[in-house]
Amino acid sequence: MRAGGPAFEVAVRAEAALGEGPTWDPATGRLLWIDVLGSRVHTYDPASGRRTVRRTEQHVGAVKPRAGGGLVLNLRDGVALLDPDGGFRWLHREPVPGRRANDAAVAPDGSLWAGTMRYDEAPGGGTLTRFTEDGTAEAVLDDVTVSNGTGWSPDGRLMYYVDSPTRRIDVFDVTDSGAVTGRRPLAVVEEGAGFPDGLCVDADGCVWVALWDGAAVRRYTPSGDLDRVLTLPVPRVTACAFGGPGLTDLYVTTARVGLRPPPPLAGSLLVLPDTGHGLAQPAFAG
Repeated sequence: MRAGGPAFEVAVRAEAALGEGPTWDPATGRLLWIDVLGSRVHTYDPASGRRTVRRTEQHVGAVKPRAGGGLVLNLRDGVALLDPDGGFRWLHREPVPGRRANDAAVAPDGSLWAGTMRYDEAPGGGTLTRFTEDGTAEAVLDDVTVSNGTGWSPDGRLMYYVDSPTRRIDVFDVTDSGAVTGRRPLAVVEEGAGFPDGLCVDADGCVWVALWDGAAVRRYTPSGDLDRVLTLPVPRVTACAFGGPGLTDLYVTTARVGLRPPPPLAGSLLVLPDTGHGLAQPAFAG
């Protein structure tokens, strides 16, 4: 197991309350990320350094590119679409008092797997739901506390998932129809090392997971062995994703919420160049 790793750089110095969900959009050559509690969608173009910020009308849990252009948003009250011309429309609206959106991921078939959680983090108050392009919603898990990282193996036969308070990275088998079964732990994050949060899967099938209150990103092999730990100067590391033209740069989001005082880089978007080999992510089919 290797500790340390490539030196990090500051991609975007920011003060996001809850930076989350980095996603590389190959169609635009931009990195998408969000501030959940700040209700903001950010973009960053590493080639030019150009940044944009768009405010959403409610808390946003995730943003992903769409196959036909535009974005899909996991919002407090449901899943919505942003069209390339800026138009907004709900794909599936289902507000639940006291509940908000959290992390989401796009499956190999182009469906969106969107998580929720209670604002008070009540046990079992969250869900994981699969959304198709026509807005059909299919419950996957309905007894989740803090639905977080979701990702698929390179061959699409395994799905990885994090419900943060369990401290586990779980793995499911994926059936021919795209459903998941056989949930079991891939790895458990030990007491004192933080809580697993967002994750991504690389081209070798290894799982990279951000550690909330752990000041690190870890990589686990497909057999569940810990083989890399990348330490960072921010305790609340929230999510990670490979980006850049060759998908070799690891982008990491961070949070400053609840830190008194927050470290200087808390809430910034960090990048660790030439860290690995990412796996191209599908766009939402809608």
